[in-house]
Amino acid sequence: MAIYNLGSINADNFYRVPHLPGPGETLAARELTRGLGGKGANMSVAAARAAARTVHIGAVGHDGLWARDRLTEFGVDTRHIAVLRDTPTGHAIINVDNAGENAIVLFPGANHEIPANTLGAALSEASPGDTLLFQNETTQQIEAAQMARSLGLTIAYAAAPFSAAATAAVLPLLDFLILNAVEADQLTAATGIAPETLGVTDIIITLGADGARWLHKGVARDFPAMPVTPVDTTGAGDTFTGYVLAARDRGLPMEQSIMLATRAAALMVTRAGTADVIPDLKEVSDVHF
Repeated sequence: MAIYNLGSINADNFYRVPHLPGPGETLAARELTRGLGGKGANMSVAAARAAARTVHIGAVGHDGLWARDRLTEFGVDTRHIAVLRDTPTGHAIINVDNAGENAIVLFPGANHEIPANTLGAALSEASPGDTLLFQNETTQQIEAAQMARSLGLTIAYAAAPFSAAATAAVLPLLDFLILNAVEADQLTAATGIAPETLGVTDIIITLGADGARWLHKGVARDFPAMPVTPVDTTGAGDTFTGYVLAARDRGLPMEQSIMLATRAAALMVTRAGTADVIPDLKEVSDVHF
């Protein structure tokens, strides 16, 4: 089994600030760090570190070869990451305050120019029962979902960064939807439909410090969060997504998958950074909360 992730790849620039800036405000950052990020890359790293065979479908510019190499080092199959000649790699400006909250500005770059033949070549290798995962930081979501449906793949979608139009367009194709509480409220406001009546078989709503809610065919079950003091919440949701799908790919029941993903996300928020600090399966299994 395998997870095919149509996902973004970013250079993440982290600025440690005393508080998140308001309109017109200029702040002096105390620290700058750079690393691998992008919701897609984060999810691929998390899934690979959770012991799933993970194939990343994406694109970088020539300035992003280091990012492709980092994904390879984390165990991600990077054969289907295109290198574009005239387009820079996507990047993010991430402000992180003393409470670990963040505000992010994204430049999509190569993430919005993934070649159609790259997507087709990757999914041509997939088998029925494999998983297609995608988010909203790339293009070709509908094309990928339709192709995956024709191939008998499980289709999983993380509705972030949230777009009501993008989410509504792919809802009929989904087997698995993951979103946070704010995104769930935005989706309900945009569609007039509550999550439990969307018609998606499995929906997980992450609730931050309150844990997660799993809706299976409209029936809800809640899972508590682990008690931790957050350092940086960036990438926690991506870590959860990668872990829960990897656990399902390895045959774990949904309850165990969610509990494992909850532990991974809790450990993640105690660390500063994104893909480079996502915990591996042994760390998640050994940690005591």
